[in-house]
Amino acid sequence: MRVDSKLPRVGTTIFTVMSALAAEHDAINLSQGFPNFEPSERLQQLVFEAMRNGLNQYAPMPGLLALRQQIAEKIALLYGVSVDPVQEVTITAGGTQAIFSAIVAFVRPGDEVILLEPCYDSYRPSVEAVGGIPVIYTLIAPDFKINWQEVMHLIGPKTRMICINTPVNPTGAVLSDADMRALETLLNGTDVLVMSDEVYEHLIYDGVEHASALRYPGLRVRTLAVYSFGKTYHCTGWKVGYCVAPPALTAEFRKIHQFNVFSVNHPVQAAFAEFMKEPTEYTNLPQFYQRKRDFFADCMAQTRLKPLPSYGTYFQLYDYGHLSNEPDIDFCKRLTTAFGVAAIPVSVFYSDGRDQKIIRLCFAKTEDLLTAAGERLRKL
Repeated sequence: MRVDSKLPRVGTTIFTVMSALAAEHDAINLSQGFPNFEPSERLQQLVFEAMRNGLNQYAPMPGLLALRQQIAEKIALLYGVSVDPVQEVTITAGGTQAIFSAIVAFVRPGDEVILLEPCYDSYRPSVEAVGGIPVIYTLIAPDFKINWQEVMHLIGPKTRMICINTPVNPTGAVLSDADMRALETLLNGTDVLVMSDEVYEHLIYDGVEHASALRYPGLRVRTLAVYSFGKTYHCTGWKVGYCVAPPALTAEFRKIHQFNVFSVNHPVQAAFAEFMKEPTEYTNLPQFYQRKRDFFADCMAQTRLKPLPSYGTYFQLYDYGHLSNEPDIDFCKRLTTAFGVAAIPVSVFYSDGRDQKIIRLCFAKTEDLLTAAGERLRKL
């Protein structure tokens, strides 16, 4: 039987490969982006209580209204923006499902979607799966700055969407107010939509404010903004996120959402609705993760790897080009097998496999694990 793949270039992801290699060699796994510590005991207890109280069947398709109301209150508190919880907030099965649904809802065969690479590895396959055409703007180390005049030249009559991410996975960069205003001006008078991946909104450091697309009127009207409870509350395995968009965009988004997920984990939604009533659980996150970033930097200070700036996310990039000419994939495999620390090669986040001799390490780990990783990498 003949099978024509929609994604012929997609195979086993590097995250699966590196995690398996880490397990095989008993390496410290700093490759995949997840914490090795538990979410709040109170949050877990709220989930148990919701289950005992019978919230074990389907939730409403858009999500529990109580949770959507808490999300609207959070957005008003943080960004000074009024959001209608009924018509503009949809609970999703994690950030990745929200990203996929946003792209599928609006991108048709032949439509162009601008991607700023390196970027999260789900964007391009989502575009290609519906027959869209990725148009790539390449960001270069060490600062990964965007020249918006160059981006402007990529916009044409077939451009349907631009995907942005701030704070940026994998680079740790953060889009500034100036960046967002430049994008707002760039898109004025067009029908181009924005998929704004803001799952690391609370993981931003050194006193910088998150420049959410929701803050900018010219972007707000065209943006589907994506968020993740997993990143915020240290529970990535629960796979719950949400999408915020104007009513007309939300209506189309939900048409896709209802037929690829329909509804999301009911007891967990109820727990989040209650847990969000205490804002300090998310307003304290920048300090919490900045301490981890700085602790990890101290652990790595005596290694020969050169750090690049990390202003957000829970990732830190390191340059090894002065140590080896190995391709970054080979270097990461050698780190795992010979030195016992698993990393991700940054080339996998580029469509063209651009290798700048940079690796990504995750610091969302306990201090003992970060200390041990630093000790192992000093032998490099």
